[in-house]
Amino acid sequence: MADNNTIARPYAQAIFDLAQENNALDLWAGGLDIAKSILADGAVIEFLSKPELSNKQKLDFICDLFSAFEQHSSLFLGDDKSAINFLKLLIENDRVSILPDIAEHFNVLKSNVENSVDVTVTSAVPLDEDQKIAISEALKKRFSREIHMQTEIDETLIGGAIIRAGDVVIDGSLRSGLSGLANELTT
Repeated sequence: MADNNTIARPYAQAIFDLAQENNALDLWAGGLDIAKSILADGAVIEFLSKPELSNKQKLDFICDLFSAFEQHSSLFLGDDKSAINFLKLLIENDRVSILPDIAEHFNVLKSNVENSVDVTVTSAVPLDEDQKIAISEALKKRFSREIHMQTEIDETLIGGAIIRAGDVVIDGSLRSGLSGLANELTT
């Protein structure tokens, strides 16, 4: 059986092509991010997998969940029936559970076209503006792309930071450094 990435990739490419053709990359990205948030709850996936639910009931349920996110839902599920048809296709093919993977692949395609990269910096304490600017500039040089940076706090880190940019992880945490030092001392 194919893994979710293999299954998600062609769906992401198809909707990316459609969104790009209609100048709706941001709209689709927003809608897919909402879908990713909705489906992050395993209970939603479990509910949608109930065989007694018809495809129409599943679609109505998903659309109702989207309505809680008014900023994008009316645009994403509005007059253009592409999103509804996309959701119907996923439901009919029992692929709703891979929507988060589709969203990830879509965002990578979008970033490539926009020559940008989404970066998450996780640190033990909040970063000040100077630190954010310095990290952003260093990453911009390293990746030769525009940087869209988010920050997170992880109080379990002793110090330093962990930077995630797509498939690249830069672990500059103190814990990582101490683990490396401990390995060196024991060998």
